[in-house]
Amino acid sequence: MRELFIYYQASAAHAAPLEAAARAMQQRLRAAHPGLQARLLRREATGAPDALTWMETYARPAGIDDALRADIEQAAEALAPWLSGPRHTEAFAPCA
Repeated sequence: MRELFIYYQASAAHAAPLEAAARAMQQRLRAAHPGLQARLLRREATGAPDALTWMETYARPAGIDDALRADIEQAAEALAPWLSGPRHTEAFAPCA
């Protein structure tokens, strides 16, 4: 039952449109995948005063399979105009 943690950076100047696009993207994903839990977080990036680091998290009771992961990656293409670099995806499984 793996969960996904996806992080990336964007300029603070793009915070409002990026946040709106990410929230809309996650809402569409939740509608298409019942039980999906999606969160959006952000923090100031270290060493870059005008940059923010964003994190999306995804979990669902049955876990994140390859098909859902592909849907998330495809949906995230809508965020590309505001990103300052690549998205980094990490998959974690809960401890027993």
